[in-house]
Amino acid sequence: MAKIKILCTSTGCIEYAPERYHNLGIGILRIHVRFEGKEYKEGLDLDPVAFYNRLETIEDPRNNLPSTAIPDIEDIRAAFEGAIAEGYDEVIAFALSSALGGTYNEICLVAREYQDRIRIHCVDTKITSFGEGFLAIRAAQFAAAGMDSETILKEIAWMMRRQVFMGVDGRLDYLIYNGRLKGGKALMGQMLKICPVVYFDPNGEVVPLESVRTPKKALARTCERMKEIIGDRDPKDYLLWHVFTGPSLIADLREMEGKYGIKTNHEAVIMSPVSGAHNGPWLAGYGYACLRREDEPLEE
Repeated sequence: MAKIKILCTSTGCIEYAPERYHNLGIGILRIHVRFEGKEYKEGLDLDPVAFYNRLETIEDPRNNLPSTAIPDIEDIRAAFEGAIAEGYDEVIAFALSSALGGTYNEICLVAREYQDRIRIHCVDTKITSFGEGFLAIRAAQFAAAGMDSETILKEIAWMMRRQVFMGVDGRLDYLIYNGRLKGGKALMGQMLKICPVVYFDPNGEVVPLESVRTPKKALARTCERMKEIIGDRDPKDYLLWHVFTGPSLIADLREMEGKYGIKTNHEAVIMSPVSGAHNGPWLAGYGYACLRREDEPLEE
C-alpha cells in the first residue's frame, strides 16, 4: 500500500478550522501577505481576526491595500523533500483556484523537478477558503483508510463538481480598490448600494451570481439560492458552514437563515487573509461540501 502525503495551500484555512483536523498530518504551503510595511506567511504569523479588524478601521484604505504573493519555491521544495525523507511514496498537493493567481502553476512546476523521485499529483481545487481545505482533509482521511491515490482523486473530483462557495460583499470598497470593479459599474454600485452575491464558477473564477440592492436583501437572496442547492438532500450527506471575513454581516446572516429553513451542520470558518484581502472585511456567506452516498456512482 502506497504511503500518501497530503499538502494544502494556506488559503485552505485548515489551521483556522476545528482542532480535530489538525492531527491529520496535512502539510501547509504558505502564501504571503504584505501589509503596512510588513510581510507575513499566512497561518504562521498573521491572525485573521486582527487582520480583518485592521482592514475595517484603517485610514485611507485605498492607499494601504494588502497584497499577496505565491509561496516561496524553496518552501515547496522543502515540503517535497520532507515527504521523501519521511518515506512517502506519493504526494497529493491541493492549491487554491488557479484563476486566483499563480500558486497552482508554481507547485506543478516544482513538482516536475521531483518526477523521478516521488509521484506528485497537483490539484487545482477551483475554489478557496475552507472549501479548498476540506478537500485536502477528505483526501487525508481517505489515505489514512488505505485508499489508493487514483481512487482518492476520483472522490475529490466528484466533490469538486458539487462544491459551493457563495457569499455577499456587504460593501464594494475593496472590490473597487483592487480593480475588480471599475468605472461606471463602481460608481453606480456605490450610489445604489449594490451588494453582489458572488460565487465560484466551474472554472474557479469568482463571479457575481447577481447584484442586489442592500446587504440584507443580498443575504436573503443567498439564503434562497443555498436552499435551492441543498434541495432535499439529507444533512448527513453534506456539510454546510458559514464563511466570513469581519463580523459585520455574519450576525445578520445567522439571524436571517432560519426564515429559509437553512441550518449549518459544521462550525464556521473564517476566510483566509490571502483570500479576504481582495474582498475586504464585510463578506459573509456559505461553504458547501457534498458527501457521496454509496448509491451515488463515483464516475459519471
